[in-house]
Amino acid sequence: MRPLHRSFVPALMTALAALCLSAPVRPQGRLLPIPPRAEGDGPFARLVLHGAVVIDGTGAIPFGPAQIVIEKNRITQVRAIGTPGLPPPPPPVARPSEKVIDVTGMYVMPGFVDAHEHVGSSETKPGDYFYRLLMAHGVTSVRDVGSGGDLSWALDQKQKSAQNAITAPRIFEYATVNAPTPDAAREFVRTVKERGGDGIKMFGLAPSIYAAVLDEAKKQGLRTACHLAQNAVARNTILDLARMGLTTMEHWYGLPEALLERSTIQDWPVDALYGNEQDRFGQAGRLWKQAAPPYSEKWNQVMNELIRLDFTLVPTLTIYEASRDLMAARCAEWHALYTLPKLWESFAPNRRAHGSYWYYWTTRDEIEWKRNYQLWMTFVNEYKNRGGRVAVGADSGFIYSIFGFGFIREFEMLQEAGFHPLEVVRAATLKGAEALGIERDLGTVEAGKLADLVVVPANPLENFKVLYGTGAIRLSDANEVIRVGGISYTIKDGIVYDARKLLADVRRMVVDAAAEEKFEWGQPGTKKGGSGK
Repeated sequence: MRPLHRSFVPALMTALAALCLSAPVRPQGRLLPIPPRAEGDGPFARLVLHGAVVIDGTGAIPFGPAQIVIEKNRITQVRAIGTPGLPPPPPPVARPSEKVIDVTGMYVMPGFVDAHEHVGSSETKPGDYFYRLLMAHGVTSVRDVGSGGDLSWALDQKQKSAQNAITAPRIFEYATVNAPTPDAAREFVRTVKERGGDGIKMFGLAPSIYAAVLDEAKKQGLRTACHLAQNAVARNTILDLARMGLTTMEHWYGLPEALLERSTIQDWPVDALYGNEQDRFGQAGRLWKQAAPPYSEKWNQVMNELIRLDFTLVPTLTIYEASRDLMAARCAEWHALYTLPKLWESFAPNRRAHGSYWYYWTTRDEIEWKRNYQLWMTFVNEYKNRGGRVAVGADSGFIYSIFGFGFIREFEMLQEAGFHPLEVVRAATLKGAEALGIERDLGTVEAGKLADLVVVPANPLENFKVLYGTGAIRLSDANEVIRVGGISYTIKDGIVYDARKLLADVRRMVVDAAAEEKFEWGQPGTKKGGSGK
């Protein structure tokens, strides 16, 4: 447990108060290089984690004290070494080329799988910034569902991460298809396969293009993801695409439309425009109440068929949370320390920017979204209860959600939906690995798997907030405010990363960027000493 430095509290509160008032304008970014890896120890001929409590990712009750043995980048042994409540035997002495880490009382989980992110590197989100934040929050694998169309750059990132040449999670690349004809779509799928991609991401396509992509992807052995855009869902629901072979759905678009009983399309206001994002997102928050009610015949029919199709939900509950409480999302305590100024600026209301739809967000909008969440969460939780697969994805970098922090927030929201904490961890590890087809190597703590692990000093099942980079606030027995938790180590491919050092790197990046840009919280649309942007 770390005491909360006395000077930290007023400084943080002042920064937060100013942060909640600032609302500048989104800048344009440019592609930035990713620096070579300069952190992380290992891999070692033999690495021993001694005295751990293991949450293995299968949903099983934790066990420990235990010892985990890693040789180079593979787990070779996981075994109990003592009795709970009694001190474990002393850790072994490391020989040359070996390393022993005493993690007595700490919790070890599989490396987390973030099944929905957009890899890229711009002034708004430099790669070394968001990679470090993800790794500092235990994410060792990330599925990139489209990198702005730059497949060459994304595949280069995938290769460099696989070689551990950069500090980054493993990258599984799903290239976004944008083809005018079915034949062109098939050719795109074949090209992605030939170049080493892992899957195809689809968004807003015509039915014939969807059909061609899904058919060709099955032939090529590629998995598929779809954000079924609201301007395309009138022609296909998510159930239609699942029947064609779609393997994962992103967010929820197309699912409540498959549940409509009294109409075939959403009840859009007659003056709504898709390009007006307050219309788009405001009305999205009024959709689930139009669907068949929970546990009705239609609701059960759609759910059970999706489960029979082995279909995966990646709900990304976290990315829309600002819609139900905008002030809370804007004032999250981590923004002042970990959100780059340009990223903060990109969140501000802006008619030309995606996800910046706060033109005049109302109490009614938030109430509708809260009710929307209740119905949506009911479906997701019951889907899991009936054996359906739910994976964890964050879609960070938009709508006041930042990397790593948004991923852990998804844990909390799944628990709110009804998941047991062990089910949440399983969704973020084994179920994510299954969704990506990598469960033979990743997703659980067991011998034979790749050495991707998360080590945290407090019990995450008791309180997921201990996984945040900011930790959790707690009052000590001495009546002192302390912070507990924060991940200690993220291990990827047998390489041990100090998560707190990665966070410190990010804090320096934020401070340096603010100084360079003369950025001040609480100066809406202006630079320090300057005129409006």
